[in-house]
Amino acid sequence: MAAEREAGTDALFAELLRAGESATGIAGFLAGHDLDDAAMVALLRKPVPVRFLERVASAPPWSDRPRVLGVLVLNPRTPRTLALRLLPGLYWHDLAEVAASPRVPSAIRVRAEALLQDMLPELRLGERIALGRMATPVVLRLLLEDAEPMVVRAALDNPRLREEDLLLVLRRDTVPPGLALLREIAGSRRWLACYAVRLALVLQRRTPLPIALAQLTSLVGRDLLRIAQTPDLIPLLQAAAVRVAQERGGGDRGPAA
Repeated sequence: MAAEREAGTDALFAELLRAGESATGIAGFLAGHDLDDAAMVALLRKPVPVRFLERVASAPPWSDRPRVLGVLVLNPRTPRTLALRLLPGLYWHDLAEVAASPRVPSAIRVRAEALLQDMLPELRLGERIALGRMATPVVLRLLLEDAEPMVVRAALDNPRLREEDLLLVLRRDTVPPGLALLREIAGSRRWLACYAVRLALVLQRRTPLPIALAQLTSLVGRDLLRIAQTPDLIPLLQAAAVRVAQERGGGDRGPAA
């Protein structure tokens, strides 16, 4: 069945290429085929003529179907001005795909990310979780601040999340008490394996004391002394850091992995 669909798409594509950039030929092609959404989407994934892309974007019923337009924007041959015009009408899922696509010009990816950021307050929990699994770093930084642990967990598991982006969020003075991020990092094998993240977790004054204390034995001496001298940290945490450092002789020895 899949082979038959692919053969049908190839036949349509070959016919469309014969029409070329002719407006009349493209109009005739569309009039001669009653394409459903699946057939149109399959066709738009190929290097179709630019005039065909422009016609689909402006002609009903395709111009009223965000899913079709999302695939159209992803086509590398779509003119940038056309893609930018279509972005505000796309679903969040398609915007996320555009933002993550290396085939799309950077200006379009940046605009898609901006639109996603504006949409975040309106997205339901399940949508934010799904977005966390596929978002790009700019959007991930916002999702890491979500109050729902499942959203934060999805963002932390996203392979696109970079250490520097997580640290940027973790080091902010505005991290609110009880933020899901702090507890989810503490339960993440991936991120607790990162020394810089463990250190930032301890230095974040909002981190629950048991979580911060659990990281001390994995830190080197110089960072333990830094914790002891950092203002606004819990005195018990600072005292524990001093004790661990003294047990090592106060030097830089200790686990650094």
